[in-house]
Amino acid sequence: MSTSSVDAGACALFLMATFVLAGCAQVVWLASSWSRRFSLPLDGGHAFRGRRIFGENKTVRGFMVMVPATALAFVVVAQVSGHGNPQAIGLWPLSPAGYAWLGAWTGLGFMLGELPNSFVKRQLDIAPGAISPHGAAAPWQFVADRLDSGLGMLTALSLAVPVPWRTWALVLFLGWALHWSFSVVLFRLGVKPRPA
Repeated sequence: MSTSSVDAGACALFLMATFVLAGCAQVVWLASSWSRRFSLPLDGGHAFRGRRIFGENKTVRGFMVMVPATALAFVVVAQVSGHGNPQAIGLWPLSPAGYAWLGAWTGLGFMLGELPNSFVKRQLDIAPGAISPHGAAAPWQFVADRLDSGLGMLTALSLAVPVPWRTWALVLFLGWALHWSFSVVLFRLGVKPRPA
């Protein structure tokens, strides 16, 4: 399978549709009181150079729904949009089980993509959702906050299947707006700090 065997636009639309669905499931989960029982910090409270590794906002509960929800969204969207034959519309020639695995892997990449940015921000004493007090760093932080999950997702996806560069461009260009929208919704529901 090569990048020429898939359609860049179809793949980008597929990814955005699946992550909107998975993001909706994530919003419902994070807003539920039941999910708060799993607010265990990923860094276990450990520090590096006297500062938290990821901080209190990166928790187990964030991974609990996003990964399986993305797996399910990949299967459903591939089967519905391709009428059982996703390859016919330019998607990857995978079975439903293959799409489930790819979705779980890509959802994991999406979640892991935020961790390096969180680590850097904690080391620079930037609170979650806050803007860097250093004026020159603020634009870089803004870009990193918008692209980190998308880069993690696309990297994981590209390790598993061919992904055209145009898919990368479309997802990173349009995906940041979707990610920002979900951040705003989560803030309004009180489950995430103010989006920077």
